[in-house]
Amino acid sequence: MTEKDLLLAQITAQGDAVRKLKSSAAAKEKIDEEVAKLLALKAQLKDLDGGGQAAEVGNKNLVLKTAKGTRDYGPESMALRQQIFDKVIAVFKKHGAETIDTPVFELKEVLTGKYGDDSKLIYDLKDQGGEILALRYDLTVPFARFVGMGNVFHIRRYHIAKVYRRDNPSMTKGRYREFYQCDFDIAGTYDPMLPDAECVKVVVEILSSLDIGEFVVKLNHRKLLDGMFEACGVPADKFRTICSSVDKLDKSPWEEVRREMIAEKGLDASVADRIGEFVRLSGGVELVDKLAEDENLKKIKPALEGIADMRLLLQYCEIFGVKDQIVFDLSLARGLDYYTGVIYEAVLKAEPTTPKVNGGGKASSKDEEEVTVGSVAGGGRYDNLVGMFNPKRKQVPCVGVSIGVERIFSILEGKAQQKVRTTEVEVYVASAHKGLHLKRLEVLNTLWNAGFKAEHSYKLNPKLLVQLQYCEEYQIPYAIVLGDGELSRGVVKLREINSRKEEEIPLESLAEELRKRLAVQ
Repeated sequence: MTEKDLLLAQITAQGDAVRKLKSSAAAKEKIDEEVAKLLALKAQLKDLDGGGQAAEVGNKNLVLKTAKGTRDYGPESMALRQQIFDKVIAVFKKHGAETIDTPVFELKEVLTGKYGDDSKLIYDLKDQGGEILALRYDLTVPFARFVGMGNVFHIRRYHIAKVYRRDNPSMTKGRYREFYQCDFDIAGTYDPMLPDAECVKVVVEILSSLDIGEFVVKLNHRKLLDGMFEACGVPADKFRTICSSVDKLDKSPWEEVRREMIAEKGLDASVADRIGEFVRLSGGVELVDKLAEDENLKKIKPALEGIADMRLLLQYCEIFGVKDQIVFDLSLARGLDYYTGVIYEAVLKAEPTTPKVNGGGKASSKDEEEVTVGSVAGGGRYDNLVGMFNPKRKQVPCVGVSIGVERIFSILEGKAQQKVRTTEVEVYVASAHKGLHLKRLEVLNTLWNAGFKAEHSYKLNPKLLVQLQYCEEYQIPYAIVLGDGELSRGVVKLREINSRKEEEIPLESLAEELRKRLAVQ
């Protein structure tokens, strides 16, 4: 008897002993003692075989489910996701981006202190061989480490990968604990607002290509926010925490945000009210002009720098043809600590609601102001992050955007009205009767060698109707039907699945004919 068999026998015997004691009038102390022995034996077994048998013994009533905040994706879901990724990548490549990859986990000290109040959402890992690690929270900080470590001074990159956040998930809204981010960043020293404006253009192009509905890209500036806080009387050591409060205005009404500032963060009520006057403002160039004339902001250098940047950014965005998709909105804050300049966030529009004050200080000329239903992209300028990871503390200015692909996927998945193709098969090789499977394999191999995406039935003698129904179900555009009579004449039937039209094609010119037809689809 092996050591494992012996342990299993002991576990069985000990289990019987515990059950007998429980059914008798034995003292609780005696039962606890025998249960402890049983648990010790199971622990021995787990150590012996890596937990496999112990798991089998202990998990008979296991409820199979995905971990909280995660989900499985079947073929249809993955096909839709791939379509989204393809469109996003096409825009990134159009703007000259190259791609990189970084590890899924980082040294914890690389990630901490970069995300403000959200640092508590970082997934810690146990000590791994003397290294304290954490799962990456986003793709921006790993990119900054990549640039700083590698002494990369100019790069336009995109990166699509999974990130992890110990957040409260909302599956129906596309908020998970494990999810993909699609990032586009420009690193390097360039003239003001040229890379920033291109990032806004990239966002507009991607969201327009995905056809997810009307959206608006909100723009603001971190220096202007800091200048605004200073003008309102916010203590300098509270700038970041008050910024985190303002960042909640897209989800919470002003009164709730105001209460948080006063009750939880110790801000004077009069200061909070002055902030409220600013964060209700939105508009375009007219808002820039209004802020430029504000006597309090005129005295603050960062505010003036932010105003000048916003004027230039709006000018470039107009040239890029995205003026109608953007708005300068002083309520936009984005709470991440690493932003230093322009910040932006794309949100989907919803039904109209109450009016909002425009940049001129009056009610909007529209009868009602459109509200938003969720962020689908965000980003901004972070000029000081790379220097944290460079041995010589050399700074490399950066600006970038992250596309909220999970939320976009949730929206498009909900809107899908028809079955999504899960393969790219172009042609199916079918046989009309028995005894043709060898010829079927021969034709199939010829098509594969010619570069076609092709398949067939794995049955030797499948029914023709079943084969054609398969083509219809999986939306395969063409079927090649083999029959003895046609093959004796050197031809096959080429069937168009949608129209069900059939035409005899010489076997020797089949590949050429297929290419012609597929090219015009």
